[in-house]
Amino acid sequence: MASKSFKATRSNLSISSDATDSQPNKPPLPPTVTFARRTSSGRYVNYSRDDLDSELGSQDFMNYTVHLPPTPDNQPMDAISQKVEEQYVSSSLFTGGFNAVTRAHLMDKVIDSEINHPQMAGAKGSSCSVPGCDAKVMSDERGADILPCECDFKICRDCYLDAIKTGDGICPGCKEQYKTTDLDELVVDNGTRPLPLPPPAGMSKNERRLSLMKSTKSVLMRSQTGDFDHNRWLFETSGTYGYGNAIWPKEGVMENGKDNEDVHVDSLELMNKPWRPLTRKLRIPAAILSPYRYTSHLNSHVPFISVLMFPLWSPNSLLLIVVRMVVLVLFLAWRINHPNNDAIWLWGMSVVCELWFALSWVLDQLPKINPVNRATDLAVLKEKFETPTLSNPTGKSDLPGIDIFVSTADPEKEPPLVTANTILSILAADYPVEKLACYVSDDGGALLTFEAMAEAASFANMWVPFCRKHNIEPRNPDSYFSLKKDPYKNKVKSDFVKDRRRLKREFDEFKVRINGLPDSIRRRSDAYHAREEIKAMKQQRQKRDDEAIEIIKVKKATWMADGTHWPGTWLTPGPEHTKGDHSGIIQVMLKPPSDEPLQGVEDDAGMLDLTDVDIRLPMLVYVSREKRPGYDHNKKAGAMNALVRASAIMSNGPFILNLDCDHYIYNSQAMREGMCFMMDRGGDRLCYVQFPQRFEGIDPSDRYANHNTVFFDGNMRALDGLQGPVYVGTGCLFRRIALYGFDPPRSKERHPTFCSCCCTGRKKAKFSTPEENRALRIGDSDDEDMNLSLAPKKFGNSTLLIDSIPVAEFQGRPLADHPAVKNGRPPGALTIPRELLDASTVAEAISVISCWYEDKTEWGQRVGWIYGSVTEDVVTGYRMHNRGWKSVYCVTKRDAFRGTAPINLTDRLHQVLRWATGSVEIFFSRNNALLASSRMKILQRVAYLNVAMYPFTSIFLIVYCFLPALSLFSGQFIVQTLNVTFLVYLLTITLCIVMLAVLEVKWSGIELEEWWRNEQFWLIGGTSAHLAAVLQGLLKVVAGIEISFTLTSKSGGEDEDDEFADLYTVKWTSLMIPPITIMMVNLIAIAVGFSRTIYSTIPQWSRLLGGVFFSFWVLAHLYPFAKGLMGRRGRTPTIVFVWSGLIAITISLLWVAINPPQGQNQIGGSFQFP
Repeated sequence: MASKSFKATRSNLSISSDATDSQPNKPPLPPTVTFARRTSSGRYVNYSRDDLDSELGSQDFMNYTVHLPPTPDNQPMDAISQKVEEQYVSSSLFTGGFNAVTRAHLMDKVIDSEINHPQMAGAKGSSCSVPGCDAKVMSDERGADILPCECDFKICRDCYLDAIKTGDGICPGCKEQYKTTDLDELVVDNGTRPLPLPPPAGMSKNERRLSLMKSTKSVLMRSQTGDFDHNRWLFETSGTYGYGNAIWPKEGVMENGKDNEDVHVDSLELMNKPWRPLTRKLRIPAAILSPYRYTSHLNSHVPFISVLMFPLWSPNSLLLIVVRMVVLVLFLAWRINHPNNDAIWLWGMSVVCELWFALSWVLDQLPKINPVNRATDLAVLKEKFETPTLSNPTGKSDLPGIDIFVSTADPEKEPPLVTANTILSILAADYPVEKLACYVSDDGGALLTFEAMAEAASFANMWVPFCRKHNIEPRNPDSYFSLKKDPYKNKVKSDFVKDRRRLKREFDEFKVRINGLPDSIRRRSDAYHAREEIKAMKQQRQKRDDEAIEIIKVKKATWMADGTHWPGTWLTPGPEHTKGDHSGIIQVMLKPPSDEPLQGVEDDAGMLDLTDVDIRLPMLVYVSREKRPGYDHNKKAGAMNALVRASAIMSNGPFILNLDCDHYIYNSQAMREGMCFMMDRGGDRLCYVQFPQRFEGIDPSDRYANHNTVFFDGNMRALDGLQGPVYVGTGCLFRRIALYGFDPPRSKERHPTFCSCCCTGRKKAKFSTPEENRALRIGDSDDEDMNLSLAPKKFGNSTLLIDSIPVAEFQGRPLADHPAVKNGRPPGALTIPRELLDASTVAEAISVISCWYEDKTEWGQRVGWIYGSVTEDVVTGYRMHNRGWKSVYCVTKRDAFRGTAPINLTDRLHQVLRWATGSVEIFFSRNNALLASSRMKILQRVAYLNVAMYPFTSIFLIVYCFLPALSLFSGQFIVQTLNVTFLVYLLTITLCIVMLAVLEVKWSGIELEEWWRNEQFWLIGGTSAHLAAVLQGLLKVVAGIEISFTLTSKSGGEDEDDEFADLYTVKWTSLMIPPITIMMVNLIAIAVGFSRTIYSTIPQWSRLLGGVFFSFWVLAHLYPFAKGLMGRRGRTPTIVFVWSGLIAITISLLWVAINPPQGQNQIGGSFQFP
């Protein structure tokens, strides 16, 4: 697959690889593109026929540089040639990187199985009839051959261009001259609109596209001009005047064989329609929220703000306010003023812990003062963006584009079948096909992932039309065919049963092919390796006839289906082919769809009847960024930033949806719901729309609180009433321009004050904004351009990337269909055709995913996903809120996305450890909310501060969990005596906590059992993973030492067919030591306390009851942890008993050694704190 470049005679911009390698100290030059195609005979030939007879024709392969500037001899290609060029580019595997020439290898065969979709790379087609050429014939969107001559002579793209340029336009078959009119008619017959005029000299594609979109502004809009521009409407559409000044279609106007009555509608009806919002904010009912809301305010000691925001008080809420305030003040005062002089150390530890718990509780409750619910109106969205209007007479979708990112790194840990199902759910989403583009980031560069994505693209040819035809939900085939409900409910088409049976069989075969890919790739590579060894031995025999033959070692490469080396990671790692050292790869699996719908036809071969079903598929791109030793690739955040840059050049969707490989689209209209917020009035100030995470495969009891509903349905809804929810890493719809580090529009009009959480400031204030908080500004009007003077320093030296920024900003604006909509775009601006892909575009995408591109730029610092933390998601969202952006929480009636979560105890603890470690890193970094800018609201800052501080609660929590045991060991308690005052305080606080939980459960919609599971795992995680995260963070900050916690042993159940078998698997980890110690110490302490009290001369039952009560409180919270250790039917690994026994014996001996028994009537003595 490797190829060498040479200087083309028609261009002086070609760069040879030798020249590049000889100057390593100079900055890398812009990449050139070399094309090589492998024929069936094994030779590599170039695209152009001009060089077939050149002096290099004797070489094994040759290349042709296609990155040519427009010259008198090199004019833009006609419509057919441009589309064929896109097809060839889409079928080529692009590779390149640092100090390397960007190469495009034409993939005649992507996978071993048959490919039958014309959009897919490697699709089969007819062969060229020109003697000596075995290339594929040009084809249209349906895969039908494009035959430019009336004689139907089959000719490929290269031969056609040669005939036009060097053969005077004469057909090689009939020897007649090609007719230009026939070509134009051919384009029209294929259902594609004529291409626009060539751009003016010196204008880039992005500039031209932006000018085309902005030129639609003069199209009538009553909300902008107040007058209807009849002349322009008549000029730009097919409308004319009829009787009564009504808009009437011309005679004979037909579309798709039907009378075009739906396209032309009454202008007065369109203009006089009332403006309707896309979203609504639903307040929580006051009867539910008032007691909770006011309680939170008064406990935070800001009664004035609470009165200002919510002046209506109810008697119940006022009573609860008074009770809780009095209890809070009196209890803390009583605890401080009544120390236990007999055990001052015990009293001191308990008071310090209680003060910290009070602070932590206040930080958690303050952001919950204003929870909201939101609702979207999809009917209004369709009416505004996909219904015929005066500015969009054809009703073509005016929605902005969305680029969807799916990230994966290791096919062994993230099964390719799971990723393939996620991709299929994306390709089948209910969103305009031409506006979607899916990018799969394979950070491991594995051929297994590459071929699995190709198999998914091939299966999508049947799956996506099936979903559209029968309105299937969910559109993940694995989940759909695993549904336990009746699949035939609400299905009315007579052929549904036949189609479903056919798809089920195809999907089963698809799964078998995916599961067999590892073995298939290995066998193929072994076969090619053996062939290479035999070939090398033959060559050696020819050179050395009489000498002894030495054993030749040929490097064992990984081979693709077309018989060439895989440029990524090899099964047997070799130089420049390992996970951390390989070239950048881009392969367009599915080329961009046509601009117009492509209706299917009835298949006589027993396939699906796709009549009147759009069979187009969204663009699918495989991306594996370049990795080289010595570079910090920044894990997932670096992969996401590479996708941001590559997608900006190839599709430039103004919005980005990122999903983990195991999170699929469960609601096919989820993106439409998110777009309602972005396109609504004021939506241009939204940086992202966060969807809740929902999980499948969780055990019915949710032992380890995997659903996390308290956070997703409680905390996130509450944050939605402030500046917006935090970004949680997946299921998030971003505004691209916000990821670029720009300020929100109209930021000059807003000047935050101290009370910005409650009211809008009016006075201007000057702030010294830190460098990391400053951002490029967005123009607030069309007369005010974006400030891109520092763009190369911030975004790198890619001109295409920088030119795409204002285009993405303009396309992401809401619709200017109302005078109150500021910074809007005119209706119909996004109905223009997309730009076709060419080689130079993909070559530029290869350059921006190279390992050197981010050097001396602000990627990862202020642009894109932020580096420096394992929880890059929280930091990225924090930076956006810090610039003044807002976010929205979108809870859909049907879950938007669903994924998987670890149900195993050890895996769950390590997941929590990662989150907590990231929070500790945030606390000790400049992303601490205490250093936030004035643009962030006060309560939003409190929420981010709580995110960074919650792991430190583990220090006080683990001490508090040992206090009952220390109390029982010593015979003392945290108070001098259990008098009535303490018991009243304790009872009142307990009742308030219960009432608070009931209210929170009521307004958030979660169940009380889920709340209790969350409380249990809060203590389990707080005494294990959170404590380890604090220790790890402190060692890293203070001493620069990084520690890790690994698995050491594993014990599982026997039933492999059990869906929840992983729940009973016990994997030993050092994180289990603190909770086990707490359980054993408290159990031993209870036994010791009972023994001492029974055998004491004067039993102290009050102290015993106090210690036993709190010990049982600790053990009740740790019950799921103990149950997880027991595995299935009590099968616990020996290591658990060993550790538990050693700890119990050690503590018992320590207690006896400190104060041994002094008489026959007493067991143990009084413990004295050292």
